[in-house]
Amino acid sequence: MSLPIKILFCIVICVALGSLSGVVAGNTTGIWYQALNKPWFQPPSWVFAPAWTLLYTMIGAAYGLIWHHHEEFKNAGKAISLFVIQLVLNLLWTPIFFRMENPILALVVIAVLWIFIVWTIRAFSLHSKRAAYLLIPYLLWVTFATVLNGSIVLLN
Repeated sequence: MSLPIKILFCIVICVALGSLSGVVAGNTTGIWYQALNKPWFQPPSWVFAPAWTLLYTMIGAAYGLIWHHHEEFKNAGKAISLFVIQLVLNLLWTPIFFRMENPILALVVIAVLWIFIVWTIRAFSLHSKRAAYLLIPYLLWVTFATVLNGSIVLLN
């Protein structure tokens, strides 16, 4: 399979999984969420879908680069394992926060996710600087989301 096909495949999978996570979470603008006290820097709800679509696109492209060249890299299995772990944590956050209505557990999950993203970036950087760079906006967004999640915990 060619590199562009692998990248496209990974993007489609990541965007689909992210969308599925949102569907599993249910109504993210429901009564419970609307009743929460939120910090002044809470973005409008419409920002999240396009932001995550772009981020999942970049995440998928990064993985596609690693997948395409994984046989050339020593310890590529570790990079791939870290990627899978961080993706699972990412996909768990939305249902935990919105479906389970549990911002405290979601904060724990997102903090662990942040650590795994850093490890994934580091592991990817040993194999592909481009793949690592593609994950930096994701890390920045999850950093912001962690602060937002923590603020919601503190305000409620």
